[in-house]
Amino acid sequence: MNKSEQYQETLRRIQAVCAGETDLIALLSTICCELHQSFDYYHWTGFYRTVAPQQLKVGPYQGGHGCLDIHFDRGICGAAAKQAETQLVEDVHARADHIACASTTNSEIVVPVTNQNGQVIAVLDVDSDDPAAFDEIDQQYLEQLCQWIGELLGTREYLI
Repeated sequence: MNKSEQYQETLRRIQAVCAGETDLIALLSTICCELHQSFDYYHWTGFYRTVAPQQLKVGPYQGGHGCLDIHFDRGICGAAAKQAETQLVEDVHARADHIACASTTNSEIVVPVTNQNGQVIAVLDVDSDDPAAFDEIDQQYLEQLCQWIGELLGTREYLI
């Protein structure tokens, strides 16, 4: 199975398992688990939720510990939240603003989740110990997933 097919199957599985789910933690936890278990190069998979103006808080996630709080002005997750744009980073060590929650991380993709009002309510963060692990295929399918999540969550402004 190629990467696109693997993503298509994973997203179908996520949507089937999460159909009708209204509990935020159950929803985000299930999505993290399915993604993390589906791709060998995903070494940390999780959400940072917008919990206050310009403030992200970790969870749910799979992998080692993450940073607990990230301001929109800090790091790659903060940049994705502040700009409301995906950050595809082949080499995190080349980014001066990278927050090293794990010293083994070499590449990262962070995708914003926006509500129906266009506000960033969370970011999906995936780290890999492999260099340049993520590409346009990852970006395409993760953006599609995050759009679906945003539609499910409607007009929520904060995810506490």
